Amino acid sequence: MCRLLAAKAQTPFAVAPHLRGLVEVARHSKEYQGHGWGCAVLDDRNQWVVHTNIKPIWEDDLDRFGETRLLIAHARSAFRNEGIAVENNMPFCDDRYAFAFNGELRGVRIRQEGRIGAEKIFNFIKRFNRGDLAAAVKRATEIIRKRTEFIRAMNIVIADRHSVCISSLFNDDPDYFTMHRRSMVGGFVICSQPFGATEDWRPIENDSIQVLT
Repeated sequence: MCRLLAAKAQTPFAVAPHLRGLVEVARHSKEYQGHGWGCAVLDDRNQWVVHTNIKPIWEDDLDRFGETRLLIAHARSAFRNEGIAVENNMPFCDDRYAFAFNGELRGVRIRQEGRIGAEKIFNFIKRFNRGDLAAAVKRATEIIRKRTEFIRAMNIVIADRHSVCISSLFNDDPDYFTMHRRSMVGGFVICSQPFGATEDWRPIENDSIQVLT
């Protein structure tokens, strides 16, 4: 049960202030969020640059990051304190997508490669992608819902270089699992919990999929 952050704008913005917002969210979370963290940013060549650390986000040097137009970040709380290794820290990235997940699924019956459940879901979504990312997320999550005994929550952020797809689903603890959105100059921020000026944030509807550009 982790904490997610996504930020996108038409012009470059400083990364560190947003990561410090994630620090605020992670440190005040009722679930320990110190099993490592990671972020993916688009550089000036439009390539993903990924940073992961097994240390908690609040122990890392966040000033190392400059500016970007797109940021995906994740602070990890390992399920049952298992699989605590830096290679299990999100975001997971390939040459097209950056992916982060927060949730808890019990009794999942899908066959898919991946070190941990979140990576299996990432790869499962990509199986259905025919150029429409939202449709792929919708199809994959529909199948997962049918093949899972209980979904406590399945919140997903997946981004390409042009857009961010947000999938929100939870059946328990809405105060914890409701994601939130606010505007910033030329763009938007998504986070598991509001930070900073909390009146600027709006909840993202449960059981919804949306694409933000």
